Amino acid sequence: MIKRIPAVRIPLLVSLAGILLTLAACATGQHSGTDQAWYGQEEFGTRERPPIYKGTVRTSQYLTMRDGVRIAIDLYLPEDLPCVTRIPAIVMQTRYVRGMSYRWPFSHFLHSRFQPLIEYFVTRGYAWVYVDARGSGASFGTRPYPYAPAEIQDGMEVADWIVSQPWSDGTVGSMGSSYTGGSAIFLLSTGHPSVKAIMPRYAFFDAYPEVIRPGGVHLRWMTEIWGALGRALDTNTLGDFLGPKVKMVLKGTRPVDEDRDGSLLAAAIAEHAGNGDVTALALDIQYREDVSPVLGIGMEQLSPHTRLRELQETGAPIYCYTGWWDASYVLSEINFFRSLETPNKRLTIGPWEHGGWHNVSPYAKSSKPRFSHEAEALRFFDAGLRGVDNGFYREKPVAYYTMGEEAWKFSDTWPPPGTEPLSFYFAPGHALSTAAPASSEGYDDYRVDFTAGTGTRSRWVSLVNPLHEPIEYPDRKEQDRKLLCYTSAPLQAPLEVTGHPLVTLYVSSTADDGAFFAYLEDVGPDGSVTYVTEGVLRAIHRKISDTKAPYPAATPYRTFNREDAEPLIPGQVAELVFDLYPTSHVFQEGHAVRVALAGADKDHFAFIPEEPPTVRTHRNAAFPSRIDLPVMKQAPASP
Repeated sequence: MIKRIPAVRIPLLVSLAGILLTLAACATGQHSGTDQAWYGQEEFGTRERPPIYKGTVRTSQYLTMRDGVRIAIDLYLPEDLPCVTRIPAIVMQTRYVRGMSYRWPFSHFLHSRFQPLIEYFVTRGYAWVYVDARGSGASFGTRPYPYAPAEIQDGMEVADWIVSQPWSDGTVGSMGSSYTGGSAIFLLSTGHPSVKAIMPRYAFFDAYPEVIRPGGVHLRWMTEIWGALGRALDTNTLGDFLGPKVKMVLKGTRPVDEDRDGSLLAAAIAEHAGNGDVTALALDIQYREDVSPVLGIGMEQLSPHTRLRELQETGAPIYCYTGWWDASYVLSEINFFRSLETPNKRLTIGPWEHGGWHNVSPYAKSSKPRFSHEAEALRFFDAGLRGVDNGFYREKPVAYYTMGEEAWKFSDTWPPPGTEPLSFYFAPGHALSTAAPASSEGYDDYRVDFTAGTGTRSRWVSLVNPLHEPIEYPDRKEQDRKLLCYTSAPLQAPLEVTGHPLVTLYVSSTADDGAFFAYLEDVGPDGSVTYVTEGVLRAIHRKISDTKAPYPAATPYRTFNREDAEPLIPGQVAELVFDLYPTSHVFQEGHAVRVALAGADKDHFAFIPEEPPTVRTHRNAAFPSRIDLPVMKQAPASP
């Protein structure tokens, strides 16, 4: 016998059914053709969709790994998530602490620097899992070096745990900046079947030339402060590291919920005493093939480029994301993008430093980015995890920002089509000329000045910038007095340089080695000097390799191996060809192009040699030192 439903209940049941269907649609990302309407028609980087939940709820706990090591995680869920709804998860694995405890009264209003990003995702239908990597934060265990095999395997077990949860729809994405971006790459490389898309932001790709020795020159400031920061984190003394004002606010690493008296955190911190020293590791690795005698590894074990085959096999969408002042990592993300043969890869290069906290374009009206990093990340994961047809995959895969024009441009490839090299030759009178030298004579001598530097707000400083100090280059006019400079005549029309500038130096030196820095600068009609980009090369690494590069590099490839090292012969001319970090910059009419050469950057790099040499730069028909600028000759594409 069929039991009849009273008529008055039917509208109520229909309404309930409609609500359940709506919630199910929210959970799966299928929204009956309304997906594009969510995002509106705003310009690139501002396409928002509204939240669907009111707020977030955070819980924390330990997960026990295969070997008994307990890993601390924070789980963020929508506070009003219905029990029937299944949602995707974003996982972020960090060695920089998943959460901090603050002293009263700051504890009432201070949160993690990633809190806005987390809340943005969670209120729009995602779970967020924030993980203290093994041997860091509140997690137990030790970390002999970054991205050790045990740490990578932990990521797989965290993914296993995620998809076993009642709220999980079985899909996992991963994102992060810098170290956590690398964690996302290594997690995807494991081939875990639930990891469907990653967004590594401001992440390195090839550790030797990008992290410890750009151009073969030791990035001393970075490795020293990175090591010191790691030790402060591992001993839970970050407040001491950052200074008394921060210590007044910051208590330290946040324990998990079950650790009410802090005893578990104290026990975990005690185990961190066995962690490796990245500063010592950097000093051990003089050449690319070197292996640390203590740790038994080299830089290749830390480099995501060694996992290219595994990454390709997943076929997962990968979003490479960086900024023009992202230290050397802007080249990292470009090389990563160019190396991928998977569908739905993406590259965005904005006017940002490492981390994307500011608009660093010297022509920006405000240092606060108008671009919504959160909205752009959400568009990517909505498409890659939920399968939302939001137009993301129909857009051109490369987006880049041109400074001086202050405009976004779009391309199918990097470098974008339409550029042609324009050579500026070093000329008499410290000039730059588009005419090749005809004279058989011509050179300039320069005594290297070890007081030259790029300051405390440079692209390199942004690599370790926990307080997010603005990155900016003051007028370079005074610093240039310490350098060997060549300047063009005022330009008769605007000149857009987009791509990888390449400098060719013919030099002789009083030393058998040296660090060579080249700065591309924009000289205004008033004599002000604006930094554009730079490049660096250690002279013994000048040999461009004829062997196949391990990935399709966008610039000249050199091995940095000991067998390819070639000391300078004092007094003998040598050719140095090296790239400057990529840029997209418009030199306006009436401005001039300048190349400034240095033999030191005291603020960041080790001195090579230890005493300043005298360098002769040759500029004649036989040895035409120059810079080749990639100049845009055609209009850029639309999105």
